[in-house]
Amino acid sequence: MADQHKTLRLGSVAPDFEAETTLGKIKFHEWLGDSWGVLFSHPGDFTPVCTTELGEVARRAPDFAKRNVKVIGISANGLEEHHKWIKDIEEYGVKTTGPTHVEYPIIADADRKISYLYDMLDYQDVTNRDAKGLPFTIRTVFIIDPKKVIRLTISYPAVAGRNFDEIIRVIDAIQLGDKNRIATPVNWNKGDDVIIHASVSNEEAKTLFPEHKVHYPYLRTTPLKAN
Repeated sequence: MADQHKTLRLGSVAPDFEAETTLGKIKFHEWLGDSWGVLFSHPGDFTPVCTTELGEVARRAPDFAKRNVKVIGISANGLEEHHKWIKDIEEYGVKTTGPTHVEYPIIADADRKISYLYDMLDYQDVTNRDAKGLPFTIRTVFIIDPKKVIRLTISYPAVAGRNFDEIIRVIDAIQLGDKNRIATPVNWNKGDDVIIHASVSNEEAKTLFPEHKVHYPYLRTTPLKAN
């Protein structure tokens, strides 16, 4: 089964699907519409690391919204378990960071159909199975643009909680790069100088980026607002 799966890469179109979620049935591409999307997976409900992550995503809802990003979770359980888990997520959020409301959908994927479609199943660890012997989902993140193209994938090990500051930082970098002929340097944060793309000639750079600096013929930096 795994060997027949088509690997998703950066630049692949994110597979469309229909799914039951905590906010009702959706068709994924239709649900995304003209928005960016973050799809992030979980091995199962009532898992400690993922409980903290889902609460953080709920807390950061305004940050995603102002970037035109819709977030959607997926976990290898049914809707009944999801709704029970949300109560824990919100309660823990209140204890640690303040009022927490999970208002984004969580996909029910007890049969692993969508996890298989996105190649998120753990085929390596034979202990990472449910009572039926089905593999659990690897903790993966996909950033998907409005054209439904995958722009980033990250898979996390079980011991490391996801860093949503980094995920938002990458969204900023990709969106800024799409609007301007630039790339972002190491450890870039919103407001920092950026790198002028190699496709921009020196003459064009004088017009497009009048404040730019030439460090080497191949490395030119410029201030640029992250609009």
